[in-house]
Order: sequence, then structure tokens, then C-alpha cells
Amino acid sequence: MAIDTLRFATAGSVDDGKSTLVGRLLHDSKSVLADQLQAVERLSRSRGQEAPDLALFTDGLRAEREQGITIDVAYRYFATLRRRFILADTPGHVQYTRNMVTGASTADLAVVLVDARNGVVEQTRRHVAVAALLRVPHVVLAVNKMDLVAHEESVFAAIADAFSAYARELGVLEVTAIPVSALAGDNVVEPSRSMDWYGGPTVLEHLGSVPAGHRPGEEPTRVPVQYVIRPQTAEHPDYRGYACQIASGALCVGEPVTVLPSGRTSTIEAIDLLGRAVDSAWAPQSVTVRLRDGIDVSRGDLIAPTAVAPTLTRNVEATVCHLSDRPLTAGQRVLLKHTTRTVKAIIEEISSRLTLEDLSQQPAPGELLANDIGRVRVRTTEPLALDSYAQSRRTGSFLLIDPVDGTTLAAGMADGVPDGSTDGVG
Repeated sequence: MAIDTLRFATAGSVDDGKSTLVGRLLHDSKSVLADQLQAVERLSRSRGQEAPDLALFTDGLRAEREQGITIDVAYRYFATLRRRFILADTPGHVQYTRNMVTGASTADLAVVLVDARNGVVEQTRRHVAVAALLRVPHVVLAVNKMDLVAHEESVFAAIADAFSAYARELGVLEVTAIPVSALAGDNVVEPSRSMDWYGGPTVLEHLGSVPAGHRPGEEPTRVPVQYVIRPQTAEHPDYRGYACQIASGALCVGEPVTVLPSGRTSTIEAIDLLGRAVDSAWAPQSVTVRLRDGIDVSRGDLIAPTAVAPTLTRNVEATVCHLSDRPLTAGQRVLLKHTTRTVKAIIEEISSRLTLEDLSQQPAPGELLANDIGRVRVRTTEPLALDSYAQSRRTGSFLLIDPVDGTTLAAGMADGVPDGSTDGVG
């Protein structure tokens, strides 16, 4: 049986124990090399700690180790006999919420930690809102530090109810709540002997059982072109292939396709995968596609089956997570990067900003600041083959970029294509 890969992100407030949970997960699943363990043990002893500080397995930056916090997104890779895992340990401070957007944008699952003593706080709500906006398919609530509340079931149940109610308001219908003590190892990899009232899975058991990755039939086929391959050698004088990573769906030889934004049509003549010809390929495989007709195709174009080709648009209505320290304002000129295509654009309107306390929308805020979540309308100078984010996380997402220095300003999740989307630019 083939081993699949689950991508997941951890999030929570400062000192909720995210890095300790991740360290415990790596340590108890025997995914830590001997020299890494020895280095952590030495550093822990130098701080006067008798037991190794498991958080140090993920806190890799010197500033993080000195302050005992996570600043950057720390990626770790480990595996069990059943599955491979790509883990993104994201920061807890409010000013680093934007890093969670990076870590969770490709995640199949988000683990949100809550300190059992504090319950659901504002930063918890912020992280659930980000997970909901990014449409992370599965959410785990890890109620940590249960040893500090005497392993009381009533404390866990109250937090799980409050969290689930808030998540439902955001449209997150699937929440798995697990009581844990990352420091003691309870219900992380091994079941807890101190919480015999809990009969659910451990964190690792749940991570090993949830569905992972792309299912080719669930999303329409979208193939952004990355590079045109023309060797023009004696062996391949007429070879013209298009290097792509399939963003979603599946592609088959003989299938009629449309190339966007030109709208020209052709047929898939061949698909090359790892140096050999195949009859079909699917997301997220990287392939070289050859078309039957010699039409003009370049980087930034998108190949899609003619029957389900997306509608072109220059009007983008979306929810954005603002990532930059510079405000985002109406009238601002930006670059919009969608898959492999980058076009000039202007922020026509910032219609509202999300208030996390009660999930209300503040109308006409004027600007978005770092970590704000808001609604915008963007006008592009060239048409985009944009899907709604609800339909496809890959081809419904985009970045807004500063055209002067290339700084990423915001990450966007598009609505459906509005009427009149292909009107000319004024």
C-alpha cells in the first residue's frame, strides 16, 4: 500500500505549548535523530533544566531559543509506518499571525492549542478564523496543560463546547477535541492514564487516520504553465513541451483543452512524467504536457479541459489576510500573482474588516493593517483564469505584491467570478 502525506499546521497563543507538543510528537514517535536529542539535552542542562526541553526541537532561530517563543514557521518532516507528515509549527504572538497564513495555506489539518487554564482567547479565535478562511479541511482542538487543572473532564468539556460553537459560526463543521499534556506526553502519542474518562484518539492516531492530500476527482483540472521546453537538438528538432505542476484534478492524453487567457483550443497529444510517457497524470504531479497544435503558449498561461474551463475575469472580489506592516489602502497599485501569472492591478475598494470578537464586519475601514482580515475589490489590467476559493484552494488563491520592492502585501481568497467580469479596463 502506498504511503500518503499529510500536511498539518499547529497554532495557538503564546505559551500554550505548541512547540512542546510538536517536540513531544517528534520525540515519542522516534522521529528525532540521536545527535539532535543530544544537542537539546546539552542546551537544556545549560539552562538548569533536568529533563530535555522538547520545544527546542522546533525553535530553531537563536532569537526563538533565547526568548522561548516561536517567531518563524518551523517546518519538520517525520513519518510512521502508515503515513508521512509535513508539519508547520506557526507562531503564537499576534504580530506573527500572518506566519500562520503561510503555514496553514497548504495544510490538510490545523491543530489549534488552548491552555486549559485560560480557555478560548482572542488569539484562539483569530487562528480559527484563519483556518476557516483558508478552508483547512480538518481542525483539531488540543486542550493542553490538563495536568495543571487536575485533569478535570468538566474543564475540557467547557472549552471544547465554546471552541466548537465559535468554529461553527465560521463554517468549520468538523472539530476533533483532544485533552493533552504535552509536557507529560498524555494523549500525544500514547494514551493518558490520568484521563481515563477520555475514550478518543491520541493526537498521532488522529493525524494518521484523517484523509490527506488531493483527490483528483474533487476539483476541476487546472494546469498552470511554468516553463516552455524547446531543446531544438538534432534528436528533438521540433519538441515543444510545457512544464507544469498540476494544481488540481487530472489530465489525460486525447483530452480537448483550452489555453487561457488566449482561449485557443487544442488536444493533449502526450504527457511526460519523470522522463517517460504516461496516459494520465493528476495533482500535484509535475509533468511536461505536449499539445497537438502548435499554438502560442507561455509561462503564466493555464491549461484546462475545454468542458470545465474557468471564466476569465478582471474584477476580483475576495477576502484577504493582510501580511505587511504597510497598510493596504483603496486606490493602491499592486501586482496580483495567481498561480504562475503576475499582472498589474489596483485596489478599488476595501469594503469591510472582520471583527474577531463577534464576527461582525466593520464597513468601510479605509485601510487594512498587519494581521487584519478584510473584504476587497481588485481590478486587474489583464484577465485571469480565476476560480472561487471555495471551488479550489490552489486556483482560487492569489497574492498581492508591492510593485516597487516585491514585498508580499496580502494573501487573498477569491469569490466566484462576478457578472461583467471580462469588461475592458477603464
